[in-house]
This record gives sequence, structure tokens and C-alpha cells, in this order.
Amino acid sequence: MNPVYEEQKQMLDFIEVAGDILRNARNELYLNMRFLDVALSSLAYLPDQQIRMTGTNGSILYYQPDALVALFRKGRACVNRQYLHSIVHCLFSHLWERKDRDVRYWNLACDIAAEYVIDGLYQKAVHLPKSSLRREVYRMLSQEGEQKTAAFVVTAQRVYRFLCRLHPVQAQLEAWEREFLVDDHSRWEQDPRDQKSPSPQQRRWEDIRDRMQTEMETFAKEASDDVRSLEEQICAVNRKRYDYREFLRKFSVLKEEMQVDMDSFDYIFYNYGMELYGNMPLIEPLETKEVQRVEDFVIVLDTSMSCKGELIRHFLEETYSVLSESEGFARKIHVHILQCDDQVQEDVLVTSREEMREYLEHFTVRGFGGTDFRPAFARVQELLERKCFTKLRGLIYFTDGYGTFPVRKPPYETAFVFMKEDYRDVDVPPWAIRLIIDPQEFREADTKS
Repeated sequence: MNPVYEEQKQMLDFIEVAGDILRNARNELYLNMRFLDVALSSLAYLPDQQIRMTGTNGSILYYQPDALVALFRKGRACVNRQYLHSIVHCLFSHLWERKDRDVRYWNLACDIAAEYVIDGLYQKAVHLPKSSLRREVYRMLSQEGEQKTAAFVVTAQRVYRFLCRLHPVQAQLEAWEREFLVDDHSRWEQDPRDQKSPSPQQRRWEDIRDRMQTEMETFAKEASDDVRSLEEQICAVNRKRYDYREFLRKFSVLKEEMQVDMDSFDYIFYNYGMELYGNMPLIEPLETKEVQRVEDFVIVLDTSMSCKGELIRHFLEETYSVLSESEGFARKIHVHILQCDDQVQEDVLVTSREEMREYLEHFTVRGFGGTDFRPAFARVQELLERKCFTKLRGLIYFTDGYGTFPVRKPPYETAFVFMKEDYRDVDVPPWAIRLIIDPQEFREADTKS
């Protein structure tokens, strides 16, 4: 018998057995968690002798046959967790969120977040006893959360920030890696910073995550207690995708101004005319250009007892940075900035970029009473009746808590920006836009800008 043939046959047998192990793991996970049906079937299997156990790039699950068979001998739950671990990475976009972070910390943070979700599922198919080291790490994360909110969600981004603040010593870092590093991350996108828009795989997993959230909130309520950690993570990641800067630009208006529009200028006809007639172009740049401008606008700041002055200042700084971009401010603007708790404490009119900068430099929080949204809307209505606005585009109300909303819809667009860390929905009237932002991520965005 040819030894080379025997070796190849044995390798093919291992590949086939390993493939069957993955398919059985997928089926068992599906029977226990039906809401994972699309996610579980979204990865094709491909053997890879160079990979450590398993790894994925968002479309293929690579596996090392020998290592996978050895893992199966330890128990089906081990393989189920291995499979689900890669699925969790895809669901929460860990593969595409590395950006300019420290690679070692980010890899560990993603694996800790994934294992935290799986340990919180309370499903027999993936249950394994937690080691003392794992319990200690979870305890440290819980203490970190208690300093912020009782409903702290352990996301990869928050674990990464925790690691950056902690800066564990080498021995501690290696111990945590041995405990939590489960799969191989070498197939993740090497330099996601070069991508200006999400990749097709990332968009596909975002759609899967959106569908999962809807199904868990509607059809899987009976199992919600068993999958609470997963549901909270999904809500957190889905909400994180909102960009406040892009959100604010929606309140600008498109208008025509006297300036050369080089974007619509056709160089071909211009050059042809100059060559044909010497000094007579067939087409010249347009003398008017359509630009996005913010003109009439209202910003309301919740200065009740629960709202922190630091967050208010960050919010104003971020708002100013967007409005003061090259095409953000109109030449003539009319922005009212109201400070309001249970009554309007201050109403300042800003009409230029310089006035906005001066307001920020001398900003002082006024209020610290209860929370009532109605007085601010009453003041804006009074300004409308006095014809203080040419055309009021919208109102943004910055708050971190709950209050009493107006009964009737105002004649302008309204958005409530909530600063919350527990990712729970806030009930707002159907006519209002709701945006919930993590304060920590908001601070980081403000620092980078």
C-alpha cells in the first residue's frame, strides 16, 4: 500500500469528519436558539492547515481538521462554543472595527466580549463551567459597569477601553489570552482604515443583526431571559452605528448661493472651445452653487439636576464643529440656544461663527431643577409668533433623562439626543426623532475631531 496515498486518504477522512462536526454543531445551536438561523448558515466551511483551530473572514469559516477533531473529543459543547464564538465576532462587527486600535488589546477585548455573551446564554448546548480567572475578569468588568450604570453592557469597545486604562502587566495579559483567545483572527481584514464604507460582508452581517434584534424582541420573548446578554449586545451594537455628525447634517437646508460651481464644470467643452476659437470657451463654470446650509435652528440643553455640565459642553463642542465646517454655516444664521430644566433659564441668539465660539468660551450651566420639555417648546412657539425665524428647520433637544413631552406636534422637525449607557429605549412621541449616544464614545469622537 502506498504510504503517501494512505496519508492523503487519512487527511481527507479527517477533513470530512471535521466538516460533519461543524454541521452537527450548527444544527444543535439552531435547535437551541432559532433566532440564530440565518447567522449560523451564513458561513461556508473551508479546511486550512495554517489556521489555529477556527477563524473567519465574515463569509468563510476556516478550520484546522486535526485540531477540530481533538476539540470534539473534549465534548460537543466545546465545538458548539467554538462555532458560536466566530458567529458572535461577525454579528458584532469585531472583524471590521479594529481601525487604529492596538491589535493585541483589540483581539483580546473581542474574545472577552464574545465569551461573556456565550457564558451568559444559559444554554446546555454551550454551557461549560467558568474558571476562577474568568470569574475574576467578569467581576472586574462588573465593577467597571457599576461605576457608570447598573445596566452596563460588556461590548468589545468597552472592554478595549478597560484594557487601555488597566494596562495589565505582561504575565497578566498572557494569562488572560490563554483563557479567552479562542479562534484565529488572522483572516480578519488587515487594514480596515482604508475602507471609506462598510464592506459587503459587514453590511450583510448588519442586516442579519437587525433581523435578529427584531425576532428576539417579538417572536423569541419566551426565551429572552436565557439570551439577555446577547440581546443587550445586539441592541448596543445596532445603536452604536448612529453618527451624531451625520445626524446633525440632516437639519441643514439645500440652497443656491452666488459662487463658482466647479463640481458641475465640464473641462472637455471648455478646453475644446479654447483650442477651436483661441480664447472663447464653449462653456463656463456656473456662477451659482447648491450647498447645504444651517440657517434657522434651535438647540435646547437640558440643565436639570441629572445632566452633567461636562456632557453638555461636549455636546455643544461637537455641534459647533459640524456647524462650522466649510459648508455648515450660512453667511447669516439664526440659532437660538436655550438652557432649560423645568423652565427656560436662558435664551441666547447666535448669528455668526464668532458669536458661537464666544458663547462656548464663556458657557455656564444654568438650572439644576426638574426635567420638563414643554417650556422650551413654548418659548420656540413664542419666537415663531414674533416672526423671529425666516424658516425654522428644526430643534435638537439634548438630554440624559426622562421628562414631560408636549402633546401636539410642533411645525418643525424635532430630535431628542439622549446620553445614556444602558442602551434601553426611551419613549418619545411618534413625531420626534430619537437618538441615543454612549457618553464615552461621544467624548472620544469629540477628542479625535
